[in-house]
Amino acid sequence: MQNTRLNNLLDDISRNLGQWFINPWRRTSLLIISFLVGSFMGTVVATTAGQQESIDIIIAAIITVITEIGSKIFYSLKPQHKHILWIESLNYFKVGFIYSMYVEAFKLGS
Repeated sequence: MQNTRLNNLLDDISRNLGQWFINPWRRTSLLIISFLVGSFMGTVVATTAGQQESIDIIIAAIITVITEIGSKIFYSLKPQHKHILWIESLNYFKVGFIYSMYVEAFKLGS
């Protein structure tokens, strides 16, 4: 890439964020936030898909395919690559999303 001011700015921002998230407490808090956002998004998707009864099956199939692809990608990585922050955050988001779907299913079943 060319050495422009925008590229220098983006490099500096990414370097500073990388150094900021080296702290284990910040990393853990970001992973917890990813889990909670995933849980919230699962509730949002379940509620919105429940409003339109005609697309429930299609939405469920799409969600299943997306989460299975995410699991395949995450669990096929080498162990040292699983601890990259954005990959780990996406996995926590996925886990929160699936957890929320189970909670919604239990609410509908009772």
